[in-house]
Amino acid sequence: MESKNLNKKVLMIIAFQNFKDEEYFVPKEILEKAGALVLTASTQKGTALGVSGGETEVTLSLNEVKAGDFDGVIFIGGPGASVLIDNTEGHRIAKEAVAAEKILGAICIAPAILAKAGVLQGKQATVWSSALDKSAVEILRNNGAVYQDEKVVVDGKIVTADGPAAASEFGQYLVRVLTQ
Repeated sequence: MESKNLNKKVLMIIAFQNFKDEEYFVPKEILEKAGALVLTASTQKGTALGVSGGETEVTLSLNEVKAGDFDGVIFIGGPGASVLIDNTEGHRIAKEAVAAEKILGAICIAPAILAKAGVLQGKQATVWSSALDKSAVEILRNNGAVYQDEKVVVDGKIVTADGPAAASEFGQYLVRVLTQ
């Protein structure tokens, strides 16, 4: 996986505040080590702040994104990602990615964004949940996804993961799907 021949352009979409640090930084590093160019988008440009204090530069706002310009589009979770679940620009980007047959990824609660966008109908997917909070699982099911209680689920060109513990595996699966 350390080869630097992945000549792909990948967009990571994060919440401007309170994205989950490891869900962003771990897959980003894996993708970059594989040779991918990774850009970051959010609801605004500037320095985004992770829930654990990590910072990253956001160079694109969602309304500037054309999914067809990228080989893959990845939505990152964390508490801040809840603002993206009903975000029309996020939904547009997810739909464009699927229509253009691009790789689409989401981790933690972010698969709920894909579900609300309507791109998980009939697709196997996973999402973060806990014993006390199954709301994201319900969003997937209510929008036609086939929920799988797994760390990482790949269905065609869609890769979903259930949270920070799956960040490394998620990144590796993204590289694998991008090279197919």
